[in-house]
Amino acid sequence: MSRVTAVLLTLLALPFALAGLVLAAGALATLVITLRVGAANPPAGPFVTLTGGRLATLQDGPVDGPPVVLLHGASANASDPMEGIGRHLAARGFRVIAFDRPGFGWSDRIGGGDAAPPAAQAALIAEALERMGVGPALVFGHSWAGALALALALDHPDRVSALALAAPVAMPMPDRMPDLPWYWRLAVTPPVAWLLSWTVGPPIAQHFLPEAARRVFQPQPPRADYPDLARSDLVLRPGTLLANVQDLLGLPRALAAQSPRYGAIRVPTLVISGEADPIVRADTQAVPLARAIPGARLVLLPGIGHMLQYVAADRVTEEVARLAGATSAAGPEPAVAH
Repeated sequence: MSRVTAVLLTLLALPFALAGLVLAAGALATLVITLRVGAANPPAGPFVTLTGGRLATLQDGPVDGPPVVLLHGASANASDPMEGIGRHLAARGFRVIAFDRPGFGWSDRIGGGDAAPPAAQAALIAEALERMGVGPALVFGHSWAGALALALALDHPDRVSALALAAPVAMPMPDRMPDLPWYWRLAVTPPVAWLLSWTVGPPIAQHFLPEAARRVFQPQPPRADYPDLARSDLVLRPGTLLANVQDLLGLPRALAAQSPRYGAIRVPTLVISGEADPIVRADTQAVPLARAIPGARLVLLPGIGHMLQYVAADRVTEEVARLAGATSAAGPEPAVAH
């Protein structure tokens, strides 16, 4: 081999060697992050054993109180809705059960990538409620979990007495995947996404976590205690990062399939959203969703953003308590409240 050839081969191999070093360093950082986050945020409630794994819960309130089930959105865990409105509802006498969705918090990702659709997660939540002897219950779903709460009502109506959909993602949305640059499309393919989630993903996500909190609270300022209250760092672990990507990428197809069925929902339904929500716009989601569900009550909160369960906790709590008092199978007359 000539000297020139050896130099050329070395130059060609250098980028791969550097990439390997970056991934190795990322894997080490990810291990440290995973251990730190797990130690700082241990399980704080009982598990429910299902076929194929366990779901983690947080629970509060009297065990004989009217049951309320809280379901969290993307990048979150059961602490998010529990600390937002769950404790308030428990103080009013409700039995509050907040689930870590499959793959989030301390819940197993039962079914792996097949657990991404809301319908698949609804089946697991329904099984958990059956094993707990809970239901029908008022089901509260925030953001991504708006679709999950709706899937639960559609596919497992015996477990749902009413729906409270907060800043819900529920109506069909365009699939933006074809619009992404090629390198982003490559990054979210299953093998590459798995590799990144176990190497450089957690350190990068850790860097952007404060900015993400700022964005979801807009136009309100982020609460300084939110990361600790909501145990936000739990999203940094590799399995949760991967589950989050799978859930977000699979949502457009799932919504296209389930949204035509919303007219079949007959339980009392509250759709509540912030008019200033820049993350899930009320005019494209909450408003048409309320029209699609017979008798749904629409509440729009002026000046409020996506994290309404925190920045408007008292109002959201009042609306959920009001919903719990609804007794008509058809729900209240259609209305818009401010």
